[in-house]
Amino acid sequence: MIKGSIVGLGVTPMGKIYGRRSVDFAAEAIALALDDAGLTKSDVDGLLINANIPQDMDPRTQMTLGFENLTLINVMNGYGSTAGAMMQYACMAINEGLAKTVVLVYADAPLTPTRGAGASYSGPHRFPLGGMAGLKAHYGDFGANLGYAMAAQRHMHLYGTTEDHLGTIAVGQRQWAQLSPWAQMKAPMTMEDHHNSRWIAEPLRLFDCCLVSNGAVAVVVTSAERARDLKQTPVNVLGYATASPGDNLRTDRHPAVETGAKRSGEMAFRMAGITRGDIGSCQLYDCYTYTVLVTLEDYGFCAKGEGGPFVADGKLGPGGSLPTNTGGGQLSGYYMWAFTPLSEAVVQARGQGGARQVPKNDYVLVSGNGGILNFHSTMILSRHAS
Repeated sequence: MIKGSIVGLGVTPMGKIYGRRSVDFAAEAIALALDDAGLTKSDVDGLLINANIPQDMDPRTQMTLGFENLTLINVMNGYGSTAGAMMQYACMAINEGLAKTVVLVYADAPLTPTRGAGASYSGPHRFPLGGMAGLKAHYGDFGANLGYAMAAQRHMHLYGTTEDHLGTIAVGQRQWAQLSPWAQMKAPMTMEDHHNSRWIAEPLRLFDCCLVSNGAVAVVVTSAERARDLKQTPVNVLGYATASPGDNLRTDRHPAVETGAKRSGEMAFRMAGITRGDIGSCQLYDCYTYTVLVTLEDYGFCAKGEGGPFVADGKLGPGGSLPTNTGGGQLSGYYMWAFTPLSEAVVQARGQGGARQVPKNDYVLVSGNGGILNFHSTMILSRHAS
């Protein structure tokens, strides 16, 4: 059963684009998405905004963007899982008659000529240090790089995962990026290049870590009935779910190697009425190479601990049996939180991927991940009604 239909997609230029605010990028992405759908602002009665790192996208953005007479507006934040939660919220609102056409948008502009990626997304000012979070910080554990590095180290310790396994993911996604006009990173990458890139937090090297981008992505969601009369072939939302296992620092739990992808994936597949074998491509949240590996395990594409050997044959890259992050993902494409995998999923489901288009595009699996593997969202998109 169709929960909602994506009828518009807008993606701005990405990367080191200076002199523009987040809301400027948002306005451009929304204009592109509405034009893509053949709609105007007057057709929109719902606006969902993904909060960003600078926290400069708030409900007042409605007026800045020129929307009027909305019946649904919210700023949402589940970090990198937010796009999936927003889609769930939009579809439920449409099905309950609370809105007819909802715009979802993520925009960010953390980069300036004098402030690069590291300064934009790191530092003690970015993380709460009180309570239990302060306990970790006391031992030097704060920030995403260290958290994901420790998760990857744990996986390596338990299962023998190697640097080559992580490198295979990075190299494959760079190959995809070379086929995408939207991607920031087009230079070829070899396994040697990966291994020679500098350490960020062992075992994660520079090419294991995602980009930071200025830009925006917007999608337009409406009912399946209304979507039939619009400009684009609709991309239908068949299943969605979120799961947040949390991490209370209990020693009997393993949040670094057992993520919310398992539960949210099971729920989304059940809602969509399909199985993993139906999936033609995966668009997975890839803040780090390790995130891709552990998400594949928790979705059940391989057994827990076998993610390394599973990806080793290059099956995620061009020509592989499980095309994954076909626009280069966040490692080599662009970094717009979960709107990166969502946008590429729409392209693939429509069959508009050009040189990177996968042959099997009936069902696309989309993931989002937030915190340090604390929050997860799953979507299943399709050009079919069921």
